[in-house]
Amino acid sequence: MARFIDRQKAIKLRKQGKTYSEIRSELKTAKSTLSDWLAKIPLTSKQVHNLEKSRKRNKFLSIEKIRFTKQIKRENRINAIYKKEQKRWLTLSQKDLELAGLFLYWGEGNKRIDGPVFINNTDPKVMQFTLYWYTHVLCVPSDKIKVDLHLYSDMNIKKTINFWSKTLGLPVSQFRKPYIKQNTRENIDHKGFGYGTCGLAVNDVRLKEKTMMAIKAISDKYSAKIEAMI
Repeated sequence: MARFIDRQKAIKLRKQGKTYSEIRSELKTAKSTLSDWLAKIPLTSKQVHNLEKSRKRNKFLSIEKIRFTKQIKRENRINAIYKKEQKRWLTLSQKDLELAGLFLYWGEGNKRIDGPVFINNTDPKVMQFTLYWYTHVLCVPSDKIKVDLHLYSDMNIKKTINFWSKTLGLPVSQFRKPYIKQNTRENIDHKGFGYGTCGLAVNDVRLKEKTMMAIKAISDKYSAKIEAMI
């Protein structure tokens, strides 16, 4: 809990225009920890300008400029890697997509053999791929898919449902009544809860059995390979 409180304080101080050094001095927090917490909260141009006007804070400004330069280099490197990987994975075969979905299901899906085919996640892009996998690989009619949302009490429920409806291209009529958690997102020390958790469900026993047995076949094969090496 203390770590969560420090993280919230660090974010608040950063938004006020404080440098990493100033925040470290106030919270006694490791530099690496602050880098993780505040990576996506750079100072605004106005805040940097205010630093430049303050002679007392010039040493902090130089550190921030170095940090900014490193951030730009990192972003350029990541963008170059992205373009390279984008070309490499531009076209996936149907089997590639099937396998990708199976591994996603292995990690995120409901494993109960007599339950629905069901994947849930907070990341909209993960859920968009899930929907594509259901409809274009497993050949599930889109009108057979039900949407379950786990939301928080401080959310605008209608707006959030509309967000997922637009993101997935599924009508609100296919959304079941959302589960509303009584706590708020501010009390959750995790990233990615901006739109709650979305789940896509398909009630098809035969499809569930096929999915789980495909995962088991892959699992058994590579488990046997590892056991043979031991």
